[in-house]
Amino acid sequence: MTYGRRVRRRGVPAALAAVLLAGAAACDSGGEPASKGAASSSADAKGDAPPAPEPPPEADPGRIPRTAAQARRLVEDVIAGPEHFGPDAVRATPYESDPARWTVLAEDCAWRTEDLPDDVLATRTRYFEIPAADGKGPVALSATVTVHRTTLDAAWEQARMLEEAVGCPEQTLRAGERLTGLTSLALARGEGANETSDDSLSERGECVSDSRGGPYPYSWDQSTFGPVVVGVSVCAGEKSSPGEVAGMSVEPLVTMMQRAQGAVGREDAGGDGDTGSAGTKEGD
Repeated sequence: MTYGRRVRRRGVPAALAAVLLAGAAACDSGGEPASKGAASSSADAKGDAPPAPEPPPEADPGRIPRTAAQARRLVEDVIAGPEHFGPDAVRATPYESDPARWTVLAEDCAWRTEDLPDDVLATRTRYFEIPAADGKGPVALSATVTVHRTTLDAAWEQARMLEEAVGCPEQTLRAGERLTGLTSLALARGEGANETSDDSLSERGECVSDSRGGPYPYSWDQSTFGPVVVGVSVCAGEKSSPGEVAGMSVEPLVTMMQRAQGAVGREDAGGDGDTGSAGTKEGD
């Protein structure tokens, strides 16, 4: 069973996207994060102003891919491998998606593959698995990188993901494989624990398969930096806990986000100075 990047076919009204973003952040944190409130109270008690935060990383327009060839090189530079999911993760079959196609969620809440839309320069999904061991069932994993033409296009992909769980809490991946009980949460930069990406989304639910059984814990985590969207999915196996599933996403997601920031971020705002393959060059 494979789980890859997902985009809902329908657009999301801007007002709905704003409401979902605000509501999801409140659900995740229960209001203002405790650490923020504690820091403010401490500063007020001492009569000192809190220290100024470091400027967040920003995408550099001069380093953003402008062609499909540049975007494909960036995808290959950013996307995670099996080593990022732990020592037991191996390549699944198939290992990589067709770079000319991606999946969309149709009106009947079933996933289908389509040609890349105009707003996407390149995308790639890799599939992995952790074989059954120590009484636990196999775990299906995926890592996805998509490069849009603009930052706004990437933001719309995030908004569509929020709509997916609202409009389709149960989804059909393919015959005999489905997701159930889906809910989504969103954190903009500076909300909750999100200090690294422009926008971070999490989807939680359960995965069910006629061949593997279930329901088992399922997660999808997705973050953006400029026009780059990175995502990680985990479908657990028998005797795996939701906490274990959430932990499996952390390293690959952070690794891909750091690579994206190093490749297309401003060098004076935390970039590593390596233009990688993303920057525009003569002859591309």
